[in-house]
Amino acid sequence: MRIARAAHAGGIGYGVVEGDRLTLLDDPHTLPTDRHAVNPGRTSLRLRDVRLLAPVEPRTIVGMAHNTGPADRNLPPQAFLKPARSAIGPHEAIPLPAAIGRVDVEGELAVVIGRPARHLRPVDALDAVLGYTVANDVTARDLQQVDPLWTTAKGYDGFTPLGPWIETDLDPSDAVVRIHVNGSPLAPASTARLARDVTEILVYLTSFMTLGPGDVVLTGAPGEYAAIHPGDQVTVTVDGIGSLHNPATQLTGAPA
Repeated sequence: MRIARAAHAGGIGYGVVEGDRLTLLDDPHTLPTDRHAVNPGRTSLRLRDVRLLAPVEPRTIVGMAHNTGPADRNLPPQAFLKPARSAIGPHEAIPLPAAIGRVDVEGELAVVIGRPARHLRPVDALDAVLGYTVANDVTARDLQQVDPLWTTAKGYDGFTPLGPWIETDLDPSDAVVRIHVNGSPLAPASTARLARDVTEILVYLTSFMTLGPGDVVLTGAPGEYAAIHPGDQVTVTVDGIGSLHNPATQLTGAPA
């Protein structure tokens, strides 16, 4: 099932995507917390008549460092935080501040949490997951070298594109992630390459923090990343979910 959040003539709400239509939920203003109990209502809209937004409004966005390939297994797990306001949706612009240096896009599988989660165990960790979406972990690479917490490198407004929807039925252990910049592909890679899988990530994170409904966990970039510049068009695809498209634009009038 695909759960989307969209702006339409009647406002903003959650719905289920089937083919080229969006059926609003009975309670379209509330993110469902149980993927097995999603209840579509009767209002059906054409997708071309709505604007898809970031599929959730997270209170917390957590990323995983040391999780880009098998070699990272030799390093301890490490998490970083991204501001909730860095999240944007499909087709929204990634604003690039002037003089920020190199900015890279990283395609990732993102986990959307469905219920309060603390001290999860391997046996029940995935029960806390509502579903999965596509993420672009935009990173100012030069700033990353001088900021050990990565706050400036990953925290700019618009540096976490998410979408196009939440897929509730996905095997996260072997999902292929693809990136295209201006139509040119980078080498695809599967989440199977990640040093730690979704279960281990959630067990680790909830050992010291509580995750709640709508929170987002970026699982790590299994494949190549690429620098972007104003005017570029970026597409991140996760097989089994869909594609997330965002242009890059120059942010003017603000310091880097």
